[in-house]
Amino acid sequence: MPGTARDRRPPGEPVWARQSGGRRPRLTREAIVAAAIEIADAEGLDAVSIRRVAAALGVRPMSLYTHIERKEDLLDLMLDEVHRELIIEEELPADWREAVSVIARREREVIRRHAWVIDLTARGPRVGPNGLRHAEQNLQALAGLDVDTATAARIVTAVDHYMTGYVIRERLVSDQRADHLGESYVQKMIEEGDFPHLRRALREGVPQQESFEDGLRWLLDGIEQEFGGA
Repeated sequence: MPGTARDRRPPGEPVWARQSGGRRPRLTREAIVAAAIEIADAEGLDAVSIRRVAAALGVRPMSLYTHIERKEDLLDLMLDEVHRELIIEEELPADWREAVSVIARREREVIRRHAWVIDLTARGPRVGPNGLRHAEQNLQALAGLDVDTATAARIVTAVDHYMTGYVIRERLVSDQRADHLGESYVQKMIEEGDFPHLRRALREGVPQQESFEDGLRWLLDGIEQEFGGA
């Protein structure tokens, strides 16, 4: 059919580079992506489908195909929209440690808001324009550290691994959950078994949740010791 998204798609061109069409002024690609993100935030990534998004927008599923050809394209656009939220719009701090910390804090904040992003990233969607901008800003943050680009990329990866692991742990262990070391049978096992370090930790009091800032500081301390600071 003339005027469809398929007709406007050059071979191999990613979804971000394709023109979004449609005759319904209220139905835009941005509205579709926003509705999909809202569903994922509320119910998880598996709840997102073309049919479900269409229902949320009050249109027929076929209407979405004017803007998005398949669900995989929608997932790519959702991830890129979240990457847009990761970008620091104001000028980054001149100090590389503070710049890296500002980005890491934003990443944690955004991923806590959109927990499904971790599952989506594991599926391997393609990186879009906002993802590239976020990657560029990560490398820009390390401009004050005297390392080559390859090392800077490894540092970015190390910080990202820490941040992602911390957020995953937050998902698994909520603040409301009772401290498992306080359960009576666990206490008995620790007191009667060969667990001297756990026994000491139990008696001294184990914090329910470690500090994100402490771990980040320790990681940056190690990086600074290894490579020096500017």
